[in-house]
Amino acid sequence: MPSLPEPAHVIADDTEALKVAAALAEEVRTGAAERDARRRLPRAELDRLSASGLLAITVPAGYGGAEVSAVTLAEVFRLLAAADASLAQIPQSHFVYVNVLRRQGTKAQQAFFFGEVLAGKRFGNAQSEAGTKHLQDIRTRLAPAADGSYSLTGVKHYSTGALFADWIPVLARAENDDLHVAYVPRDAPGLTVVDDWDGMGQRTTASGTVRLAAVPVPADRVVPHHLTFRRPQLHGAFAQLLHAAIDAGIASGALAEAVTFVRTKSRPWFESGFETAAEDPLLIQRFGELALQVRGAEALLSAAARAVDTAHGRLDEDTAAEASIAVAAAKVAAADAAVETGSSLFEVSGTRSALDALGLHRHWRDARTHTLHDPARWKVQHIGRYVLNGTKPPRHGLL
Repeated sequence: MPSLPEPAHVIADDTEALKVAAALAEEVRTGAAERDARRRLPRAELDRLSASGLLAITVPAGYGGAEVSAVTLAEVFRLLAAADASLAQIPQSHFVYVNVLRRQGTKAQQAFFFGEVLAGKRFGNAQSEAGTKHLQDIRTRLAPAADGSYSLTGVKHYSTGALFADWIPVLARAENDDLHVAYVPRDAPGLTVVDDWDGMGQRTTASGTVRLAAVPVPADRVVPHHLTFRRPQLHGAFAQLLHAAIDAGIASGALAEAVTFVRTKSRPWFESGFETAAEDPLLIQRFGELALQVRGAEALLSAAARAVDTAHGRLDEDTAAEASIAVAAAKVAAADAAVETGSSLFEVSGTRSALDALGLHRHWRDARTHTLHDPARWKVQHIGRYVLNGTKPPRHGLL
């Protein structure tokens, strides 16, 4: 099981969280392209993330955490993703499952696990399954044992963060098919993590397979996740906000790389009549268009995060719906910006930018891979129904 050589730093507030995130982003930016090219997993970088205290910034103040706003958390993810989208993706589930404990954990569960998180321990995830009828067709079973504990059996795919985790939250169905989350130690007997992720993008997330063969789970490590969706909730909005922040970060990172490349390496097209590519009015126009798209995505991300914060302070059907719709809008815009900017990087930079050794294609590959997480077209549908007919979005956890 991963462990830290010394206790993690404890971040005090939002201001410190942003300062630490900006500094860490600059550190991990160096070597990001090389890690991607070699598929070198970021173990050292993740240890620095843990030691920085960033993984504990959503722990409630009553348990010793900074309890930062959604606005701050989204910006932390955006900063990290602009530097290394794979590294930023790894802790997304960590924060989601910290949030599950905030919502449904008992006082004892919260005290224990929030203590683990403050110490720098990492949560992975084991939720998605392949080969089932659809995403919500969860077949992993949490079977009760005679002594009140459980036995966990199933196979999970796309288990981002599991390989590097101290704890792996597993989404499973118990009696009556109700969804639960079982928090399982990475070294639990019967649990195997397979590093078999071979996606074209997000190459170093190690989003592989988790196999569960009658894994023993004490009762006090199980949380009734199904209760989350029986009343107004922000589970989906919170999780999707972080995905939107990753996409917005990819877009801004790709734009920054394009700017640097055109300023320092691109040659002007001979018909332009200018000495440098940066003076070409057609390139200037295109950079303006891309900047508008990236700025728009960032603005919608900020607005969505504020809506989540508002709903968190006064949660009801209306505020929850508004937060979900705001996050859906941000996710659609950020996904479009990430894919468009990652592709247009080559259009504005020229032939040399396509050299494999430069690794500039990682931005587009990361964007194209990450934006497949869930279809934007359904978010547009829910936005349209909400705007036109006042139909509130469903409570299925992906909005």
